[in-house]
Amino acid sequence: MKKFNTWMLAEAGIVLALFLILNQITVLKMPMGGTITAGAMVPLLIFSFRWGGKKGIFVCAVAGIMDFIIGTKYSFHPVSLLFDYPIAYGMIGLAGFFSKKIKGMLTGTVVGIFGRFLCHVLSGVVVFASYAPEGQSPLIYSILYNGTYLLPELIISFIFVTLIIKYARLPEPKKA
Repeated sequence: MKKFNTWMLAEAGIVLALFLILNQITVLKMPMGGTITAGAMVPLLIFSFRWGGKKGIFVCAVAGIMDFIIGTKYSFHPVSLLFDYPIAYGMIGLAGFFSKKIKGMLTGTVVGIFGRFLCHVLSGVVVFASYAPEGQSPLIYSILYNGTYLLPELIISFIFVTLIIKYARLPEPKKA
């Protein structure tokens, strides 16, 4: 990973602030964690497209830590602390490894949010298995629970990313 430059750090700060603001605008809040927001992942995705996957994963993981610090806590289990926050949000940064063409960015959006989904499902199976209804697999329960808010979140993010790609120019990152 190339070293962080001042421009990238300033942009990361702005992206993290936008993430926190958009994360507070909720459409639906699930009872044991997870929300449908006003596109809170979009700034993280755009940062990842501009600066690449490695820096994207780092900044997205920081967003996950900030979400844990500021947001409501549902579990302090070690698996939940890792897989519901820094690792799950870090997966959004995977979008930065895809082509900077429209198809690559849209694929990256799906892959990044799907990576987050997988982390939440794993955490749900390990930590929240006892909440599964009688006779239902904890895996199925976790997939359904996390899909309830992450599928709409994917659709919202996909729409916003599509509009940004279509109507806004994503300039190349500034050099130090």
